[in-house]
Amino acid sequence: MHRFADRTAAGHALGEQLAGLGLDRPLLVGLARGGVPVAVAAAAVLGADVDVGVARKITAPERPEAGLGAVAVDGEPVWFERALHHAGLTPEALADAVAAERAEAVRREAAYGAGWRPRAAGRDVVLVDDGIATGVTVRAALGAIAAARPARLVLGVPVASPPSLARLGDVEVVAVLVPEDFRAVGDLYDDFGQLSDDDVRRVLDR
Repeated sequence: MHRFADRTAAGHALGEQLAGLGLDRPLLVGLARGGVPVAVAAAAVLGADVDVGVARKITAPERPEAGLGAVAVDGEPVWFERALHHAGLTPEALADAVAAERAEAVRREAAYGAGWRPRAAGRDVVLVDDGIATGVTVRAALGAIAAARPARLVLGVPVASPPSLARLGDVEVVAVLVPEDFRAVGDLYDDFGQLSDDDVRRVLDR
C-alpha cells in the first residue's frame, strides 16, 4: 500500500488533488497540530493562503485516551455516539470537560495567532488535517468554519477511514488514501512524530 514519507509529502499529494477543484481564492486552515504542516505543503502547491484552527477531543475523566467527542472554539460539541454509549456517559455528564477543552482551544488559537475567521467569509476554505480516524474532531472544526460563511467548504486529508467518511454525510471531501483495511492514521506515514506548539509556529512562520 502507498505510504507518505511525512506530513509534508502528504500535503504535496493533497495539494495536487485539490488543484483539480477550481477553488476560488482558497484559504487552507490546518487543524493543529498535525494538520498544519500538511496544510502548509498543500498551500504551496496551490499558491493559497494558509491559517491554523483548533478542535479538541473530549475524553472520559478516567480514560483520557478514549475520544468521546470534540469541540472547537465556536459551535456545539460533536459526539462519537457509539463511544459515548459504550462509556455509559451522556453529553450532560461531560459539560465540565467540554468547557475545559473549549477554553484550551481558545488558548491555542491565540497562541498560534489564528486569524481565519475574518478571512473566511465569501472564500473557498479547505479544512486540512493529517488524517481522519473517527471524524469527530474535523466535524467540530467544520462546524466552526461553516459559521464564518465561506463560499465553499472542503475537507482535505491525506488519509481517512471509510467509516469516518460515511459519518461526514454530505461534506465535500478530498481524501488521497481511503484504505479498506484502515487501522490508524500513523500506519500510512513513515514519519508521524508528535508535534509541539513550537513546531506549529515554526511551520507557520515558514
